Amino acid sequence: MKLNCSEIKKILVIQFRPFGDVLLATSYLEALRESFPRADIDFLVKEPYQEVLDKNPYLSNVISFPQERGISYFSGRMKLIFDIRRRKYDLIIDQQNGVGSGQVLLFSGARYRLGWMDGKWKVVYNLKGIRGAIRYRASRNFDILHPLGIKEQPYELFCHIRPESTAYIRNWLKENRLIKKDIICIAPGSPRVRKKWDIQRYVRLTDLILEHTQYTVVILWAQNELADAQTIISQTKKKPLFAPPTNFNQVAAFLKECKLLICNDGGINHLSVAEKTPSLAIFGNTSPELWSPEGVFPHHYHLYNPDWEQMSDNSFGITPEEVFCKVRNILREV
Repeated sequence: MKLNCSEIKKILVIQFRPFGDVLLATSYLEALRESFPRADIDFLVKEPYQEVLDKNPYLSNVISFPQERGISYFSGRMKLIFDIRRRKYDLIIDQQNGVGSGQVLLFSGARYRLGWMDGKWKVVYNLKGIRGAIRYRASRNFDILHPLGIKEQPYELFCHIRPESTAYIRNWLKENRLIKKDIICIAPGSPRVRKKWDIQRYVRLTDLILEHTQYTVVILWAQNELADAQTIISQTKKKPLFAPPTNFNQVAAFLKECKLLICNDGGINHLSVAEKTPSLAIFGNTSPELWSPEGVFPHHYHLYNPDWEQMSDNSFGITPEEVFCKVRNILREV
């Protein structure tokens, strides 16, 4: 379909979830705004992932909808489709590439429907982006915009930290006498079990850091990661600190106070990019080519053993001593 950019007054970007993917989709919003400076640019996302987009300077509106099941799901989806159709978008960008986003797109009434050439709902798209070379996902997201004449450009990931989140974290740091202390944050959890480096190796790594450096170690955790955090706290010789309960925005505020984040492949690693906190991610069965910011952003690194037999265990073929050696090298640079 031939594109007439002058017709585009209202744009919708669709990326329902999760936190990391929504954050990665912010990579091209500045470029989109520059190409369509007078257009309304909205973003459609599931609750609670709209938190990532709070006060994004390139968006006009963030539209969120609840996660529902059963009969409520069908009635909620119909309500959402009618709402999107009522808003009369000229262009919809389906970054999600899923059944739900395809349904919204199909009934949207939008003149231009942009998605991936190899997408599940490619029959619905009349503009199609072709995935280019494998590279960091935030960079590769630009490929979907090629039909709009937008090329990849230098970018940043954006996550606004609310003042109350900063105050919450700084009060905790003050209570624990950590103001102006050098802190290394370790986030051992992941919602995907196969992404989690073996917890006993995290225990050993924590001991190595506490025994051989002057850094304070703080263990970050989400509610479904509590057991892993407690394992590290209970089994280390020198005890790290247990972070307070945090939501996504408060984690961002915590990362601002840290010297280094050590984590698995996941959303918190991308959040460290947004907050310009150096990071070291430990990769197992996911591709660092696609998910690691190393080489795109300074002071972000990963460890990956391509010879590891992926289904054997969660050691990832990487020892705590190897990680600690990398940590010491990073700390000399940052």
